Amino acid sequence: MEKIREAAAYIKAQLDFKPETGIILGTGLGGLVKLMEVEKEIDYDDIPHFPVSTVESHHGKLLLGKLNGKKVVVMQGRFHYYEGYSLKQVTFPVRVMKLLGIKQLFVSNAAGGLNPTYGIADLMILNDHVNLQPANPLTGANYDELGPRFPDMSQPYSRQLIEKGLEIASKMDCNVHQGVYAVVPGPNLETPAEYKYLSIIGADAVGMSTVPEVIVARHMDLPCFAVSVITDLCYPEAIEEVKIEKILAAAAKAEPFLTELMSNMLDS
Repeated sequence: MEKIREAAAYIKAQLDFKPETGIILGTGLGGLVKLMEVEKEIDYDDIPHFPVSTVESHHGKLLLGKLNGKKVVVMQGRFHYYEGYSLKQVTFPVRVMKLLGIKQLFVSNAAGGLNPTYGIADLMILNDHVNLQPANPLTGANYDELGPRFPDMSQPYSRQLIEKGLEIASKMDCNVHQGVYAVVPGPNLETPAEYKYLSIIGADAVGMSTVPEVIVARHMDLPCFAVSVITDLCYPEAIEEVKIEKILAAAAKAEPFLTELMSNMLDS
């Protein structure tokens, strides 16, 4: 708690407003910041106790300002379990954003498509998830001022926000689905047998992020909205060797649509 408060205090000292929405941008999806009126930019390594992103496509900056007229705090780059961080470290920024005053959390990620109806650069709005990571960010002492010991997860993603997202998506010129996201530890991608297993247990897409942040957000009673960009196809007929260049290219193709969706989600 002391570390969370110290990080939040450092950021608050440089602001004169409370952000209403926290946004975490995933692989290759940093274009949303071009629409922001950025009032303050802070490097992660300047914030007390903040982890530092080690992933090539994650910039590592905290941006504060306005998007579509609404006050936001944006993580341009996130942290992953496979980087060697504990899940408490991975989710530390979500705790800090809560103390900054956010009322909801938006998350994006790149994911592999398990559902055979999905195509490259399609979007998937998450309506549920399957957690296959070997740890949980809530393990250990519970801080009652943050949330309950046993938080309910019957609605990990806000139904109201999902409905709003689908309504916005219906007017966009791209394929937008809703489905279940499975999170795995990484960093390797899955074998064909593992893709088959993930599909059997009900997943429509698979990735290496998002779920820990959502668990912590729900622990603090923050409504969540999350979107995956389908960057590769993982069903039997479509599996091929994946290269990071192709993933980034798919993310770049979908970026304008994700930007449109996320920015319009703030228009209420």
